[in-house]
Amino acid sequence: MPIPAFFRLTAPLGLLALLGACRTQPAATATASPAASTPPAPAATTSAAPAAEPLITAGTIGRYLRDVSSDDMLGRKPFTEGEKRITAHLAAEFKRLGLQPTPGGSYFQPVPLVEITGAPSPAMLIKGGKGPALSLQYKTDFVAFTQREQPQVQVTNSPLVFAGYGVTAPEYQWDDYAGLDVKGKTVVVLVNDPGNAGTDTALFRGKAMTYYGRWTYKYEEAARHGAAAVLIVHDTQPAAYPWSVVLSGAISPKLRAQTANKGADKCALEGWLTLDAAKRLFQAAGQDYDALYKAANTRGFRPRALAGLTLTAGIQNQLRRQTSQNVLGVLPGTTRPDEYIIYSAHWDHFGVGKAIAGDSIYNGAVDDGTGLAALLSIAEAFQQSKQKPGRSIVFLAVTGEEQGLLGSAYYARNPVFPLSKTVADLNMDMLWPYGPMKDLTVIGYGQSELEDYARAAAKAQDRYLLPDQTPETGMFYRSDHFSFAHVGVPSLYAAGGYESRAQGKQYIADKRREYTTSMYHKPADQFDPSWNLWGIAQDAELYYQVGQRLASETTFPQWRPGSEFRAAREKSLGRP
Repeated sequence: MPIPAFFRLTAPLGLLALLGACRTQPAATATASPAASTPPAPAATTSAAPAAEPLITAGTIGRYLRDVSSDDMLGRKPFTEGEKRITAHLAAEFKRLGLQPTPGGSYFQPVPLVEITGAPSPAMLIKGGKGPALSLQYKTDFVAFTQREQPQVQVTNSPLVFAGYGVTAPEYQWDDYAGLDVKGKTVVVLVNDPGNAGTDTALFRGKAMTYYGRWTYKYEEAARHGAAAVLIVHDTQPAAYPWSVVLSGAISPKLRAQTANKGADKCALEGWLTLDAAKRLFQAAGQDYDALYKAANTRGFRPRALAGLTLTAGIQNQLRRQTSQNVLGVLPGTTRPDEYIIYSAHWDHFGVGKAIAGDSIYNGAVDDGTGLAALLSIAEAFQQSKQKPGRSIVFLAVTGEEQGLLGSAYYARNPVFPLSKTVADLNMDMLWPYGPMKDLTVIGYGQSELEDYARAAAKAQDRYLLPDQTPETGMFYRSDHFSFAHVGVPSLYAAGGYESRAQGKQYIADKRREYTTSMYHKPADQFDPSWNLWGIAQDAELYYQVGQRLASETTFPQWRPGSEFRAAREKSLGRP
Protein backbone atom coordinates (compact mmCIF):
# COMPACT_ATOMS: atom_id res chain seq x y z
CA MET A 1 0.00 0.00 0.00
CA PRO A 2 1.09 3.61 -0.70
CA ILE A 3 4.25 5.24 0.56
CA PRO A 4 6.79 4.09 3.13
CA ALA A 5 5.09 2.13 5.87
CA PHE A 6 5.82 4.70 8.55
CA PHE A 7 3.82 7.40 6.78
CA ARG A 8 0.71 5.33 6.16
CA LEU A 9 -2.64 5.89 7.78
CA THR A 10 -3.54 3.60 10.61
CA ALA A 11 -6.79 2.84 8.76
CA PRO A 12 -5.96 3.01 5.03
CA LEU A 13 -8.72 3.06 2.47
CA GLY A 14 -8.75 0.04 0.18
CA LEU A 15 -8.48 1.10 -3.41
CA LEU A 16 -8.64 0.03 -7.04
CA ALA A 17 -9.17 1.73 -10.36
CA LEU A 18 -12.55 1.03 -11.92
CA LEU A 19 -13.08 2.87 -15.11
CA GLY A 20 -15.52 3.18 -17.98
CA ALA A 21 -16.18 5.82 -20.60
CA CYS A 22 -17.67 9.13 -21.66
CA ARG A 23 -15.22 12.02 -21.57
CA THR A 24 -18.01 14.37 -22.49
CA GLN A 25 -19.92 13.86 -19.26
CA PRO A 26 -19.85 17.02 -17.11
CA ALA A 27 -17.29 16.94 -14.32
CA ALA A 28 -18.29 17.11 -10.68
CA THR A 29 -16.37 19.36 -8.34
CA ALA A 30 -13.80 17.97 -5.95
CA THR A 31 -15.51 19.48 -2.96
CA ALA A 32 -18.95 18.11 -3.66
CA SER A 33 -20.56 16.05 -0.94
CA PRO A 34 -21.27 12.38 -1.66
CA ALA A 35 -25.00 13.05 -1.71
CA ALA A 36 -24.64 15.89 -4.17
CA SER A 37 -22.20 14.20 -6.53
CA THR A 38 -23.58 10.70 -6.83
CA PRO A 39 -26.78 9.22 -8.19
CA PRO A 40 -29.07 7.42 -5.78
CA ALA A 41 -27.59 4.13 -4.61
CA PRO A 42 -29.15 1.13 -6.32
CA ALA A 43 -31.23 -1.33 -4.36
CA ALA A 44 -29.17 -3.92 -2.54
CA THR A 45 -28.92 -7.40 -3.94
CA THR A 46 -27.53 -10.57 -2.47
CA SER A 47 -26.32 -11.88 -5.81
CA ALA A 48 -22.80 -13.28 -5.44
CA ALA A 49 -21.65 -12.34 -8.93
CA PRO A 50 -22.29 -9.66 -11.54
CA ALA A 51 -25.31 -10.37 -13.74
CA ALA A 52 -23.41 -10.16 -17.03
CA GLU A 53 -21.01 -12.90 -18.13
CA PRO A 54 -17.62 -11.48 -17.11
CA LEU A 55 -14.28 -12.40 -18.60
CA ILE A 56 -12.78 -12.11 -15.12
CA THR A 57 -14.21 -14.26 -12.33
CA ALA A 58 -13.55 -14.84 -8.66
CA GLY A 59 -11.95 -18.12 -9.64
CA THR A 60 -9.49 -16.32 -11.92
CA ILE A 61 -8.58 -13.84 -9.20
CA GLY A 62 -8.21 -16.61 -6.62
CA ARG A 63 -5.92 -18.68 -8.83
CA TYR A 64 -3.48 -15.82 -9.29
CA LEU A 65 -3.80 -14.51 -5.72
CA ARG A 66 -2.89 -17.88 -4.19
CA ASP A 67 0.30 -18.02 -6.25
CA VAL A 68 1.63 -14.49 -5.72
CA SER A 69 0.93 -14.46 -1.97
CA SER A 70 2.02 -18.01 -1.15
CA ASP A 71 4.70 -18.78 1.42
CA ASP A 72 6.92 -19.83 -1.50
CA MET A 73 7.24 -16.13 -2.41
CA LEU A 74 8.83 -15.40 1.00
CA GLY A 75 7.04 -12.08 1.41
CA ARG A 76 8.31 -10.52 -1.85
CA LYS A 77 10.87 -8.16 -0.31
CA PRO A 78 13.33 -6.36 -2.62
CA PHE A 79 16.96 -7.53 -2.46
CA THR A 80 15.96 -10.99 -1.19
CA GLU A 81 15.24 -14.47 -2.53
CA GLY A 82 11.60 -13.43 -2.40
CA GLU A 83 12.27 -10.81 -5.09
CA LYS A 84 13.93 -13.40 -7.31
CA ARG A 85 10.96 -15.71 -6.99
CA ILE A 86 8.16 -13.19 -7.56
CA THR A 87 9.84 -11.39 -10.47
CA ALA A 88 10.65 -14.70 -12.20
CA HIS A 89 7.06 -15.84 -11.61
CA LEU A 90 5.57 -12.65 -13.06
CA ALA A 91 7.83 -12.73 -16.12
CA ALA A 92 6.88 -16.37 -16.72
CA GLU A 93 3.18 -15.52 -16.40
CA PHE A 94 3.50 -12.59 -18.81
CA LYS A 95 5.20 -14.88 -21.31
CA ARG A 96 2.57 -17.61 -20.83
CA LEU A 97 -0.18 -15.06 -21.43
CA GLY A 98 1.38 -14.07 -24.73
CA LEU A 99 2.64 -10.64 -23.67
CA GLN A 100 5.72 -9.37 -25.44
CA PRO A 101 8.92 -8.26 -23.68
CA THR A 102 10.17 -4.70 -23.92
CA PRO A 103 11.92 -3.54 -27.12
CA GLY A 104 15.20 -4.65 -25.56
CA GLY A 105 13.94 -8.21 -25.42
CA SER A 106 13.49 -8.45 -21.65
CA TYR A 107 10.54 -8.55 -19.28
CA PHE A 108 12.65 -6.71 -16.68
CA GLN A 109 13.57 -3.08 -16.10
CA PRO A 110 16.54 -2.81 -13.72
CA VAL A 111 15.97 -0.33 -10.87
CA PRO A 112 19.22 0.67 -9.09
CA LEU A 113 18.54 1.23 -5.38
CA VAL A 114 20.60 1.89 -2.29
CA GLU A 115 19.66 0.70 1.19
CA ILE A 116 20.63 3.25 3.83
CA THR A 117 20.68 2.13 7.46
CA GLY A 118 21.13 5.28 9.50
CA ALA A 119 22.10 5.74 13.15
CA PRO A 120 21.37 9.37 14.13
CA SER A 121 23.18 11.02 17.02
CA PRO A 122 21.32 10.34 20.30
CA ALA A 123 20.65 14.05 20.77
CA MET A 124 19.97 17.04 18.55
CA LEU A 125 21.56 20.09 20.12
CA ILE A 126 19.77 23.46 19.85
CA LYS A 127 21.89 26.40 21.01
CA GLY A 128 21.33 30.15 21.24
CA GLY A 129 18.18 31.95 22.17
CA LYS A 130 17.17 33.26 25.57
CA GLY A 131 17.49 30.12 27.67
CA PRO A 132 19.80 27.15 28.12
CA ALA A 133 20.61 24.88 25.20
CA LEU A 134 18.00 22.31 24.27
CA SER A 135 18.99 18.68 23.91
CA LEU A 136 16.27 16.97 21.87
CA GLN A 137 16.28 13.20 22.22
CA TYR A 138 16.21 10.77 19.30
CA LYS A 139 12.90 8.89 18.99
CA THR A 140 11.32 10.83 21.87
CA ASP A 141 11.62 14.33 20.35
CA PHE A 142 12.87 13.81 16.81
CA VAL A 143 13.71 11.34 14.08
CA ALA A 144 16.24 11.96 11.32
CA PHE A 145 17.49 10.29 8.17
CA THR A 146 19.26 11.19 4.95
CA GLN A 147 19.14 10.50 1.23
CA ARG A 148 22.84 11.23 0.83
CA GLU A 149 24.82 8.11 -0.02
CA GLN A 150 27.76 8.67 2.29
CA PRO A 151 28.99 7.00 5.48
CA GLN A 152 28.36 10.07 7.61
CA VAL A 153 26.41 13.32 7.36
CA GLN A 154 26.81 16.16 9.81
CA VAL A 155 25.04 19.47 10.33
CA THR A 156 26.89 21.79 12.70
CA ASN A 157 25.64 25.09 14.12
CA SER A 158 23.10 25.45 11.31
CA PRO A 159 20.86 28.53 11.82
CA LEU A 160 17.18 27.65 12.32
CA VAL A 161 14.42 29.33 10.32
CA PHE A 162 10.65 28.87 10.24
CA ALA A 163 9.17 28.69 6.73
CA GLY A 164 5.48 28.05 7.44
CA TYR A 165 4.39 25.05 5.40
CA GLY A 166 7.53 25.10 3.24
CA VAL A 167 5.42 25.67 0.12
CA THR A 168 6.22 27.53 -3.09
CA ALA A 169 3.02 27.40 -5.16
CA PRO A 170 2.71 30.13 -7.82
CA GLU A 171 -0.73 28.92 -8.90
CA TYR A 172 -2.00 29.62 -5.38
CA GLN A 173 0.00 32.87 -5.07
CA TRP A 174 1.84 31.37 -2.12
CA ASP A 175 5.56 31.39 -1.28
CA ASP A 176 6.72 30.42 2.19
CA TYR A 177 10.34 31.05 1.16
CA ALA A 178 9.76 34.60 -0.09
CA GLY A 179 12.74 36.81 0.77
CA LEU A 180 14.40 34.08 2.84
CA ASP A 181 17.91 32.78 2.19
CA VAL A 182 18.09 29.25 3.64
CA LYS A 183 21.40 28.10 2.18
CA GLY A 184 23.18 26.09 4.85
CA LYS A 185 20.31 26.60 7.29
CA THR A 186 17.79 24.26 8.92
CA VAL A 187 14.20 24.85 7.84
CA VAL A 188 11.34 24.02 10.22
CA VAL A 189 7.98 23.54 8.49
CA LEU A 190 4.44 22.45 9.32
CA VAL A 191 2.80 19.24 8.12
CA ASN A 192 0.04 19.27 5.44
CA ASP A 193 -0.81 22.54 3.61
CA PRO A 194 -2.43 25.90 4.51
CA GLY A 195 -5.93 24.96 3.39
CA ASN A 196 -6.14 22.08 5.83
CA ALA A 197 -6.07 24.16 8.98
CA GLY A 198 -9.05 26.47 8.55
CA THR A 199 -12.48 26.78 7.03
CA ASP A 200 -11.52 28.77 3.94
CA THR A 201 -12.33 26.37 1.09
CA ALA A 202 -10.74 28.81 -1.38
CA LEU A 203 -7.32 28.45 0.28
CA PHE A 204 -5.49 25.79 -1.72
CA ARG A 205 -8.17 23.05 -1.81
CA GLY A 206 -9.59 23.55 1.61
CA LYS A 207 -9.49 20.38 3.67
CA ALA A 208 -8.40 18.26 0.70
CA MET A 209 -4.63 17.86 0.77
CA THR A 210 -2.68 18.98 -2.27
CA TYR A 211 0.72 17.69 -3.33
CA TYR A 212 2.19 20.63 -1.42
CA GLY A 213 1.05 18.97 1.79
CA ARG A 214 3.14 15.85 1.23
CA TRP A 215 6.24 15.35 3.33
CA THR A 216 8.19 14.32 0.22
CA TYR A 217 7.45 17.67 -1.41
CA LYS A 218 8.60 19.57 1.66
CA TYR A 219 11.95 17.77 1.62
CA GLU A 220 12.34 18.40 -2.10
CA GLU A 221 11.47 22.10 -1.83
CA ALA A 222 13.87 22.71 1.06
CA ALA A 223 16.64 21.07 -0.97
CA ARG A 224 15.80 23.21 -4.01
CA HIS A 225 16.34 26.28 -1.84
CA GLY A 226 19.70 24.99 -0.61
CA ALA A 227 18.80 24.11 2.98
CA ALA A 228 21.21 21.95 4.97
CA ALA A 229 18.39 20.30 6.90
CA VAL A 230 14.60 20.26 7.07
CA LEU A 231 12.37 19.23 9.97
CA ILE A 232 8.59 18.77 9.76
CA VAL A 233 6.52 19.45 12.87
CA HIS A 234 4.37 16.40 13.52
CA ASP A 235 0.77 17.05 14.54
CA THR A 236 -1.46 13.97 14.55
CA GLN A 237 -4.64 15.49 13.13
CA PRO A 238 -3.23 17.22 10.01
CA ALA A 239 -0.67 14.44 9.55
CA ALA A 240 -3.42 11.77 9.77
CA TYR A 241 -1.09 9.38 11.57
CA PRO A 242 0.36 9.31 15.11
CA TRP A 243 3.99 9.77 16.09
CA SER A 244 4.30 6.00 16.50
CA VAL A 245 3.79 5.60 12.73
CA VAL A 246 6.58 8.09 12.00
CA LEU A 247 8.85 6.39 14.52
CA SER A 248 8.28 2.81 13.39
CA GLY A 249 9.55 3.49 9.90
CA ALA A 250 12.19 6.08 10.70
CA ILE A 251 14.24 3.53 12.61
CA SER A 252 14.14 1.00 9.75
CA PRO A 253 16.61 0.73 6.85
CA LYS A 254 15.39 2.73 3.86
CA LEU A 255 15.63 2.05 0.18
CA ARG A 256 16.38 5.06 -2.00
CA ALA A 257 16.89 5.49 -5.69
CA GLN A 258 20.56 5.54 -6.66
CA THR A 259 21.50 8.85 -8.25
CA ALA A 260 24.51 9.99 -10.23
CA ASN A 261 25.46 12.53 -7.55
CA LYS A 262 24.73 10.08 -4.70
CA GLY A 263 22.05 12.33 -3.22
CA ALA A 264 24.27 15.39 -3.00
CA ASP A 265 21.39 17.60 -4.10
CA LYS A 266 19.29 16.52 -1.11
CA CYS A 267 19.34 18.10 2.32
CA ALA A 268 22.01 16.50 4.49
CA LEU A 269 19.43 15.80 7.15
CA GLU A 270 15.67 15.25 6.85
CA GLY A 271 13.38 14.51 9.75
CA TRP A 272 10.47 15.21 12.04
CA LEU A 273 9.94 16.95 15.36
CA THR A 274 7.20 16.06 17.82
CA LEU A 275 4.74 18.87 18.46
CA ASP A 276 5.99 19.18 22.03
CA ALA A 277 9.62 19.48 20.90
CA ALA A 278 8.66 22.10 18.31
CA LYS A 279 6.87 24.18 20.94
CA ARG A 280 9.94 24.07 23.19
CA LEU A 281 12.14 25.06 20.26
CA PHE A 282 9.96 28.07 19.40
CA GLN A 283 9.82 29.06 23.06
CA ALA A 284 13.62 29.05 23.15
CA ALA A 285 13.53 31.47 20.22
CA GLY A 286 11.13 33.75 22.11
CA GLN A 287 8.26 32.79 19.80
CA ASP A 288 4.81 31.42 20.52
CA TYR A 289 4.01 28.30 18.49
CA ASP A 290 0.28 28.96 18.33
CA ALA A 291 0.82 32.49 17.06
CA LEU A 292 3.26 31.31 14.40
CA TYR A 293 0.87 28.54 13.38
CA LYS A 294 -1.93 31.06 12.93
CA ALA A 295 0.34 33.37 10.95
CA ALA A 296 1.47 30.52 8.68
CA ASN A 297 -2.15 29.89 7.73
CA THR A 298 -2.72 33.50 6.71
CA ARG A 299 -2.18 34.74 3.17
CA GLY A 300 0.80 37.06 3.12
CA PHE A 301 2.80 35.08 5.72
CA ARG A 302 6.50 35.76 5.63
CA PRO A 303 9.15 33.32 6.92
CA ARG A 304 11.47 34.31 9.70
CA ALA A 305 14.66 33.33 11.48
CA LEU A 306 14.33 31.75 14.92
CA ALA A 307 16.22 34.27 17.06
CA GLY A 308 19.75 33.02 16.58
CA LEU A 309 19.04 29.35 17.31
CA THR A 310 21.37 26.82 15.70
CA LEU A 311 21.16 23.07 15.25
CA THR A 312 23.85 20.40 15.47
CA ALA A 313 23.19 16.74 14.63
CA GLY A 314 24.62 13.90 12.55
CA ILE A 315 23.90 10.45 11.17
CA GLN A 316 26.18 7.43 10.70
CA ASN A 317 25.14 5.33 7.68
CA GLN A 318 25.64 1.83 6.40
CA LEU A 319 25.13 1.57 2.64
CA ARG A 320 24.15 -1.37 0.45
CA ARG A 321 23.75 -0.85 -3.30
CA GLN A 322 21.86 -3.35 -5.40
CA THR A 323 19.56 -3.54 -8.40
CA SER A 324 15.89 -4.44 -8.06
CA GLN A 325 13.51 -5.12 -10.96
CA ASN A 326 10.31 -3.78 -12.40
CA VAL A 327 8.54 -6.46 -14.46
CA LEU A 328 6.56 -5.56 -17.57
CA GLY A 329 4.89 -7.19 -20.53
CA VAL A 330 3.26 -5.62 -23.57
CA LEU A 331 0.24 -6.44 -25.68
CA PRO A 332 0.93 -4.55 -28.94
CA GLY A 333 -1.89 -2.45 -30.34
CA THR A 334 -3.39 -3.27 -33.71
CA THR A 335 -3.88 0.25 -35.11
CA ARG A 336 -2.01 2.69 -32.85
CA PRO A 337 0.79 0.53 -31.39
CA ASP A 338 2.95 3.55 -30.52
CA GLU A 339 0.41 4.79 -27.95
CA TYR A 340 0.29 3.09 -24.56
CA ILE A 341 -2.10 2.41 -21.69
CA ILE A 342 -0.42 1.25 -18.49
CA TYR A 343 -1.91 -1.01 -15.85
CA SER A 344 0.23 -0.90 -12.70
CA ALA A 345 0.47 -2.78 -9.40
CA HIS A 346 3.37 -3.25 -7.00
CA TRP A 347 4.87 -6.68 -6.37
CA ASP A 348 6.86 -5.88 -3.21
CA HIS A 349 5.98 -6.41 0.44
CA PHE A 350 7.99 -6.92 3.67
CA GLY A 351 9.57 -10.33 3.29
CA VAL A 352 10.44 -12.55 6.24
CA GLY A 353 10.58 -10.72 9.54
CA LYS A 354 9.59 -10.71 13.17
CA ALA A 355 7.35 -13.66 13.95
CA ILE A 356 3.81 -12.88 15.10
CA ALA A 357 1.74 -15.78 16.41
CA GLY A 358 4.41 -18.14 15.11
CA ASP A 359 4.37 -16.81 11.53
CA SER A 360 7.28 -14.81 10.12
CA ILE A 361 6.33 -14.56 6.41
CA TYR A 362 4.70 -11.25 5.51
CA ASN A 363 2.74 -12.56 2.54
CA GLY A 364 0.99 -9.31 1.56
CA ALA A 365 -2.08 -11.03 0.12
CA VAL A 366 -4.28 -7.94 0.17
CA ASP A 367 -1.31 -5.56 -0.02
CA ASP A 368 -0.72 -5.97 -2.94
CA GLY A 369 -1.26 -9.58 -3.99
CA THR A 370 -4.78 -8.49 -4.92
CA GLY A 371 -3.41 -5.88 -7.32
CA LEU A 372 -1.10 -8.43 -8.93
CA ALA A 373 -3.98 -10.91 -9.27
CA ALA A 374 -6.08 -8.23 -10.96
CA LEU A 375 -3.15 -7.27 -13.23
CA LEU A 376 -2.69 -10.86 -14.43
CA SER A 377 -6.43 -11.43 -14.74
CA ILE A 378 -6.80 -8.36 -16.95
CA ALA A 379 -3.94 -9.51 -19.16
CA GLU A 380 -5.68 -12.89 -19.52
CA ALA A 381 -8.96 -11.16 -20.37
CA PHE A 382 -7.32 -9.14 -23.16
CA GLN A 383 -5.89 -12.32 -24.66
CA GLN A 384 -9.23 -14.15 -24.45
CA SER A 385 -11.23 -11.32 -25.96
CA LYS A 386 -12.07 -11.21 -29.66
CA GLN A 387 -11.72 -7.43 -29.50
CA LYS A 388 -8.02 -6.67 -29.76
CA PRO A 389 -6.90 -3.26 -28.50
CA GLY A 390 -5.96 -0.57 -31.00
CA ARG A 391 -3.44 0.95 -28.62
CA SER A 392 -0.71 -1.03 -26.89
CA ILE A 393 -1.38 -2.24 -23.34
CA VAL A 394 1.51 -2.32 -20.87
CA PHE A 395 1.26 -4.47 -17.74
CA LEU A 396 3.71 -3.10 -15.18
CA ALA A 397 4.54 -4.70 -11.81
CA VAL A 398 6.80 -2.34 -9.89
CA THR A 399 9.27 -2.69 -7.04
CA GLY A 400 9.78 -0.59 -3.94
CA GLU A 401 6.29 0.83 -3.44
CA GLU A 402 6.41 0.07 0.25
CA GLN A 403 9.61 2.12 0.52
CA GLY A 404 8.31 5.20 -1.29
CA LEU A 405 7.01 4.41 -4.80
CA LEU A 406 10.58 3.73 -5.93
CA GLY A 407 9.92 1.42 -8.88
CA SER A 408 7.16 3.50 -10.41
CA ALA A 409 9.15 6.69 -9.84
CA TYR A 410 12.11 5.12 -11.62
CA TYR A 411 9.92 4.14 -14.57
CA ALA A 412 8.50 7.68 -14.70
CA ARG A 413 12.03 9.10 -14.86
CA ASN A 414 13.26 6.40 -17.26
CA PRO A 415 10.18 5.40 -19.25
CA VAL A 416 10.40 2.35 -21.47
CA PHE A 417 7.73 3.95 -23.63
CA PRO A 418 7.50 7.74 -24.21
CA LEU A 419 5.43 9.63 -21.66
CA SER A 420 4.06 11.82 -24.43
CA LYS A 421 2.58 8.66 -25.98
CA THR A 422 1.32 7.24 -22.69
CA VAL A 423 -2.44 7.68 -22.56
CA ALA A 424 -3.09 6.87 -18.88
CA ASP A 425 -2.02 4.86 -15.86
CA LEU A 426 -4.64 2.65 -14.18
CA ASN A 427 -3.30 1.61 -10.81
CA MET A 428 -4.34 -1.29 -8.57
CA ASP A 429 -3.37 -1.41 -4.90
CA MET A 430 -5.09 -3.14 -1.97
CA LEU A 431 -8.41 -4.48 -3.21
CA TRP A 432 -10.94 -5.62 -0.63
CA PRO A 433 -11.80 -9.36 -0.69
CA TYR A 434 -15.26 -8.86 0.81
CA GLY A 435 -17.60 -9.23 -2.14
CA PRO A 436 -19.19 -6.82 -4.65
CA MET A 437 -19.55 -3.16 -3.68
CA LYS A 438 -22.22 -0.60 -4.51
CA ASP A 439 -19.74 2.30 -4.55
CA LEU A 440 -16.79 3.32 -6.63
CA THR A 441 -14.67 5.60 -4.44
CA VAL A 442 -12.33 7.88 -6.41
CA ILE A 443 -9.17 8.97 -4.63
CA GLY A 444 -8.03 12.46 -5.58
CA TYR A 445 -11.51 13.21 -6.87
CA GLY A 446 -11.63 16.19 -9.24
CA GLN A 447 -8.22 15.66 -10.85
CA SER A 448 -8.80 14.29 -14.35
CA GLU A 449 -11.26 13.28 -17.04
CA LEU A 450 -10.61 9.65 -16.17
CA GLU A 451 -13.27 10.17 -13.52
CA ASP A 452 -15.82 10.45 -16.33
CA TYR A 453 -14.77 7.03 -17.53
CA ALA A 454 -15.11 5.78 -13.98
CA ARG A 455 -18.56 7.29 -13.60
CA ALA A 456 -19.86 5.59 -16.73
CA ALA A 457 -18.28 2.28 -15.76
CA ALA A 458 -19.80 2.42 -12.30
CA LYS A 459 -23.22 3.17 -13.78
CA ALA A 460 -22.92 0.17 -16.09
CA GLN A 461 -22.39 -2.02 -13.03
CA ASP A 462 -25.26 -0.41 -11.14
CA ARG A 463 -22.87 1.36 -8.80
CA TYR A 464 -22.47 4.97 -7.75
CA LEU A 465 -19.43 7.24 -7.84
CA LEU A 466 -18.20 8.43 -4.46
CA PRO A 467 -15.55 11.11 -3.87
CA ASP A 468 -12.72 10.24 -1.52
CA GLN A 469 -14.21 10.43 1.97
CA THR A 470 -10.96 11.57 3.62
CA PRO A 471 -9.26 13.90 1.08
CA GLU A 472 -7.37 15.64 3.89
CA THR A 473 -5.17 12.55 4.28
CA GLY A 474 -3.65 12.93 0.80
CA MET A 475 -4.19 9.34 -0.29
CA PHE A 476 -3.91 10.40 -3.93
CA TYR A 477 -0.19 10.87 -3.38
CA ARG A 478 0.45 7.51 -1.73
CA SER A 479 0.42 4.83 -4.41
CA ASP A 480 2.19 4.20 -7.69
CA HIS A 481 -0.23 6.11 -9.90
CA PHE A 482 1.19 9.28 -8.32
CA SER A 483 4.59 8.68 -9.94
CA PHE A 484 2.85 8.91 -13.32
CA ALA A 485 0.71 11.88 -12.32
CA HIS A 486 3.83 13.68 -11.15
CA VAL A 487 5.23 13.61 -14.69
CA GLY A 488 1.88 14.52 -16.22
CA VAL A 489 0.35 11.16 -17.22
CA PRO A 490 -3.38 11.15 -16.30
CA SER A 491 -3.81 8.56 -13.57
CA LEU A 492 -6.72 7.15 -11.66
CA TYR A 493 -6.88 5.34 -8.37
CA ALA A 494 -10.31 4.16 -7.30
CA ALA A 495 -12.13 1.17 -5.87
CA GLY A 496 -15.21 -0.14 -4.23
CA GLY A 497 -14.61 -0.07 -0.51
CA TYR A 498 -17.35 1.89 1.19
CA GLU A 499 -20.65 0.00 0.84
CA SER A 500 -21.08 -3.75 0.46
CA ARG A 501 -23.80 -4.60 -2.01
CA ALA A 502 -25.12 -7.40 0.17
CA GLN A 503 -24.29 -6.22 3.70
CA GLY A 504 -24.05 -2.45 3.71
CA LYS A 505 -21.66 0.24 4.87
CA GLN A 506 -21.06 -0.85 8.45
CA TYR A 507 -20.00 -4.31 7.34
CA ILE A 508 -17.22 -2.88 5.17
CA ALA A 509 -16.19 -0.39 7.86
CA ASP A 510 -15.88 -3.25 10.34
CA LYS A 511 -13.96 -5.43 7.88
CA ARG A 512 -11.54 -2.65 7.05
CA ARG A 513 -10.98 -1.91 10.72
CA GLU A 514 -10.37 -5.60 11.38
CA TYR A 515 -7.88 -5.78 8.52
CA THR A 516 -6.02 -2.68 9.70
CA THR A 517 -5.81 -3.89 13.28
CA SER A 518 -5.01 -7.55 12.72
CA MET A 519 -3.52 -7.97 9.25
CA TYR A 520 -2.09 -4.75 7.79
CA HIS A 521 1.67 -5.16 7.32
CA LYS A 522 1.58 -8.33 9.40
CA PRO A 523 2.05 -12.03 8.59
CA ALA A 524 -1.73 -12.44 8.99
CA ASP A 525 -2.22 -10.71 5.62
CA GLN A 526 -2.33 -14.07 3.84
CA PHE A 527 -4.74 -15.77 1.48
CA ASP A 528 -7.99 -16.89 3.10
CA PRO A 529 -10.08 -19.46 1.17
CA SER A 530 -13.23 -17.99 2.75
CA TRP A 531 -12.73 -14.60 1.08
CA ASN A 532 -15.40 -13.46 -1.36
CA LEU A 533 -13.33 -12.40 -4.38
CA TRP A 534 -16.23 -11.35 -6.61
CA GLY A 535 -15.74 -7.68 -5.71
CA ILE A 536 -12.13 -7.79 -6.89
CA ALA A 537 -13.20 -9.64 -10.03
CA GLN A 538 -15.89 -7.02 -10.67
CA ASP A 539 -13.38 -4.22 -10.26
CA ALA A 540 -10.81 -5.95 -12.47
CA GLU A 541 -13.49 -6.42 -15.14
CA LEU A 542 -14.03 -2.68 -15.09
CA TYR A 543 -10.33 -2.08 -15.44
CA TYR A 544 -10.40 -4.31 -18.45
CA GLN A 545 -13.39 -2.51 -19.94
CA VAL A 546 -11.89 0.93 -19.53
CA GLY A 547 -8.65 -0.25 -21.09
CA GLN A 548 -10.58 -1.50 -24.07
CA ARG A 549 -12.36 1.82 -24.44
CA LEU A 550 -9.20 3.90 -24.06
CA ALA A 551 -7.48 1.60 -26.55
CA SER A 552 -10.23 2.19 -29.12
CA GLU A 553 -10.04 5.99 -28.91
CA THR A 554 -7.80 8.46 -30.72
CA THR A 555 -7.97 11.20 -28.07
CA PHE A 556 -6.13 11.48 -24.75
CA PRO A 557 -7.89 12.06 -21.40
CA GLN A 558 -6.92 15.38 -19.82
CA TRP A 559 -6.26 16.78 -16.37
CA ARG A 560 -8.95 19.12 -15.05
CA PRO A 561 -8.20 22.86 -15.14
CA GLY A 562 -6.46 23.71 -11.88
CA SER A 563 -4.85 20.31 -11.40
CA GLU A 564 -1.24 20.63 -10.27
CA PHE A 565 -0.30 17.95 -12.85
CA ARG A 566 -1.73 19.68 -15.90
CA ALA A 567 1.38 21.76 -16.60
CA ALA A 568 3.65 18.70 -16.65
CA ARG A 569 1.35 17.02 -19.18
CA GLU A 570 1.27 20.09 -21.41
CA LYS A 571 5.06 20.23 -21.32
CA SER A 572 5.43 16.53 -22.20
CA LEU A 573 3.10 17.03 -25.17
CA GLY A 574 5.12 20.02 -26.36
CA ARG A 575 2.40 22.55 -25.68
CA PRO A 576 3.20 26.09 -24.48
